[in-house]
Amino acid sequence: MLVVGGGVTGCGVALDAAARGLRVALVEQRDLAAGTSSRSSKLIHGGLRYLEQGDVGLVREAVRERTRLLTTLCPHLVRPVRFIYPLRHRVWERCYMGAGLALYDLLGGARGLPVHRHLTRRQTLAAAPALTDEAVGGIAYWDAQVDDARHTAELARTAAHHGAVVTTEAKVTELLVDGEAVVGAVVEDRAGEGRIPVRADQVIYAAGPWTNELPRAGEGARPPVHPSKGAHLVVPRDRVPGSSAMILRSGNSVLLLIPWPDPPNHHHWLIGTTDTHWSLAADHPVAHRGDVDRLLGEANRALATPLGHDDIDGVYAGLRPLVDAGEDDTPFASREHAVQRLAPGLLAVTGGKYTTYRVMAADAVDAAAAALARPVPASPTATTPLLGARGVQPLWDDTERLAADAGLAPAWVRHLLRRYGSLATQLLEKVAAHPALAATVPGAPGYLRVEARYAASHEGARHLDDVLARRTRIAMEAPDRGVEAAEAVAGLIGPVLGWDEATMADEVKRYRADVRAQCAAEAQPDDASAVAALTGVVTATP
Repeated sequence: MLVVGGGVTGCGVALDAAARGLRVALVEQRDLAAGTSSRSSKLIHGGLRYLEQGDVGLVREAVRERTRLLTTLCPHLVRPVRFIYPLRHRVWERCYMGAGLALYDLLGGARGLPVHRHLTRRQTLAAAPALTDEAVGGIAYWDAQVDDARHTAELARTAAHHGAVVTTEAKVTELLVDGEAVVGAVVEDRAGEGRIPVRADQVIYAAGPWTNELPRAGEGARPPVHPSKGAHLVVPRDRVPGSSAMILRSGNSVLLLIPWPDPPNHHHWLIGTTDTHWSLAADHPVAHRGDVDRLLGEANRALATPLGHDDIDGVYAGLRPLVDAGEDDTPFASREHAVQRLAPGLLAVTGGKYTTYRVMAADAVDAAAAALARPVPASPTATTPLLGARGVQPLWDDTERLAADAGLAPAWVRHLLRRYGSLATQLLEKVAAHPALAATVPGAPGYLRVEARYAASHEGARHLDDVLARRTRIAMEAPDRGVEAAEAVAGLIGPVLGWDEATMADEVKRYRADVRAQCAAEAQPDDASAVAALTGVVTATP
């Protein structure tokens, strides 16, 4: 089986197929989670908004997956987060939202998270002191959050552990066809190995917003994908008092203020998201000044101390690959997923939510398996932990000894356990052997040098931005987007990747140029001019 796409869905498909005993290869044209799967709101949730829209089935499926992720699949990566919903109307709004949250709790079952709780006005402002005093009360409920890029990378590593071959910088340029059937694809290795034919009984497109751009078999219709852009702001912790996430009404949608990475350890807030149609190239989603102004305006309607542009450390945008059902208003577009057979031997899985990636993957492999000439076991992934999930608690109980052995402060051991689970022992061994790796990254005091080295040696990072933007989140969190950290990180990963001094200098130069282009794009008034600033290519406005 050949899986095309290294986001959360593609990596989930690779793990599902490999765990069933199938031979699997996954190819990704850039880096793991380089697209949508590193640019989400970083929530594992059912979605209150979808419940309000009547999509009970989607919410039930999502909250059940949330419980699996929290309790079985990757509790070291997925953590609970408390949300505060401030009320502006004493009676009807409390009854309306209370009934919805009661159903939300019921759909989630008895395991995983506490049930919702009604709050007085005083309790609401104590839990969310950043809010204006217009709130007449509130409701607290629980969801979960995850570092999306880290989770996707661990999915890929777990798939490889089960036998899948995972290759990045490998782009499908054409399909191999025998009669009417797809029997594989030609893969162009961007590392310089040329064009390689890969034979497969089944090819599964799991390329998100790139799905419409992939090669077709004959004249069959492309899978209908309706991209929607979601933009987020990254704001320092001290600009917004409190540690509970907040969910605010915003027209037809909601605005989220989410502590990042996880309270009480958070050092930033994520504020988002927008939900607007995207008709340009999938490679270059970018937030423009209008997106930033809109998010600031919506947040400031509820915050006692308004935020300004100078309060923003980072901005990012990603594309939702929604199934195109004809809705013009993307907030109302379905978040259901679809598995479509485009030709014999060729499937595409589209739509869905980050939270339900495992169900999407299982459905895609089920559809592919139905076309194979041999029986295939049912999906085991509902009970298949990711690497790092097993054996974490004894390490938490032994934090002091682990810290002493590695020469680290206990707080750093806890940091590594939160990010790597039981795999943290591999990083601690590196620190014990090379004490210089215990220092923090210049310009990124929230990360140790060993994390950059490990990204190249164990996590498949091949370029500087792979480490700064995805294996760590320095590019998102640092006020300079990682410009200061770039040279030091290149020096840490270069020896692992076989770079000479010229290559390291080129990587740093390219990264810093990309940051300048990104910042220039964010100052533009609309999507077309932002993409032009980012790429240097003027794109006609549709």
